[in-house]
Amino acid sequence: MSKKRLSAVLSAAMVLGLMGAAAAPVNAMADDTEEITWMFWDDLEATEDLISKGYADVINRYNTEYEGKYHVTPITTNLEEYDGKLNALIAAGQAPDVFICNPGPNMDVYVNADVVMDLTDILTNQEADWYAGFTDGIFERMTYDGKIMAVPTNFAAACVYYNTEMFETAGVEVPATYDELIAACQKLQEAGYTPISCSAGTAWCLSMIAGYMCDRQGVDLAAIADHTANWTDENCIEAGTKLQELSQYFQPTAAGDSNDQATAAFYNGEAAMLVQGSWAIAQINGNNPDFESKCGVFQFPGIEGANDPNRMIVKTDNLLMSKTTQHQEAAIALMKMFTDETSQKYTAEVGGKFPIIKDLDVDYEAAPAQLKYVQDIMAKATGTFGFYNESLASVEAGDCFDNAMVDIFLGNQTPEEAFQAVQSFYEENVWTE
Repeated sequence: MSKKRLSAVLSAAMVLGLMGAAAAPVNAMADDTEEITWMFWDDLEATEDLISKGYADVINRYNTEYEGKYHVTPITTNLEEYDGKLNALIAAGQAPDVFICNPGPNMDVYVNADVVMDLTDILTNQEADWYAGFTDGIFERMTYDGKIMAVPTNFAAACVYYNTEMFETAGVEVPATYDELIAACQKLQEAGYTPISCSAGTAWCLSMIAGYMCDRQGVDLAAIADHTANWTDENCIEAGTKLQELSQYFQPTAAGDSNDQATAAFYNGEAAMLVQGSWAIAQINGNNPDFESKCGVFQFPGIEGANDPNRMIVKTDNLLMSKTTQHQEAAIALMKMFTDETSQKYTAEVGGKFPIIKDLDVDYEAAPAQLKYVQDIMAKATGTFGFYNESLASVEAGDCFDNAMVDIFLGNQTPEEAFQAVQSFYEENVWTE
């Protein structure tokens, strides 16, 4: 379904939802407690992910603090099925009062379909003190035509995690360039180790590496967006060629492994490296606390003679409020609790992600060791960019890029053929608009 079609479907669902809301009684529990829902992409009861555990704590604190007034019931699923299930609920007129969302075109869909609440007045007038406490500039990717449509809960950067014991045994130094990375992979493989664990079964994991390759080769997404550059340009083809070369050092099951499986292979000592966002710190340390002491972090290497090697992929997790909610104050109270001091200290000190509020007294000595490594990397960052599948013209454009990178990995297409597929998509769907 195209982005325009999805927006149209969700817009129609929005109208029906409003009509139903006008006739329906206010959703309340027997004791007049206002009941709201919040949708999330992990199982809060079964998870070992420390960030998810922190979110579970927010839900418990909220229901305790507001007992008799508000109550929130989580709607949970896994990451791979999240968007489809959320869209189905919205189309059925059962949108969660609050739900989590990635930035970029994933959020664009809900904004363009007019199914989420404009939070500008709430933040800048009704809750001005709350708004003033956020990190400067954090709302940039959540603002549309001057309207703030979401609230962030944390901030993460994509890096390379590595097993320091494997590196030492294989006599490998931390690579600073792509050529050094390939040499490190060769030495690790010769020492009997799988060099890199990666999920190609979850396409965005593979395309995160591809995004770094493209950026390091000097691909300019703004130039592609206005068609002063093409996906068939030499820098794109060279990025695809390097992705193909590096992928030879992935685990044999990479094609079918999920993100969770690929991450588990790393923290269980089955591979020497993992390219992931700093949200993986919570997953790694939650599932294998003993691994923290031998988990190093370095920035994705640069390419000699090419683009700035100090640019970093970053992203936020974001909360959106349904425009059909009949419990706005309860929803705001929940969003505020996700960003309060208790939650944000936990985000850094336990979860290993960056907080999004200012003037927070964080004990970074108590925080996961990996967070300090990521901090050091970010301290010298010269710029940031988003995931490619969250930075292109639409969700479909991101999917096209992701699928093209998987085809390169699987050998279904050459880099030239794969990027021609992305080029053709843009010629047919983006540059013609």
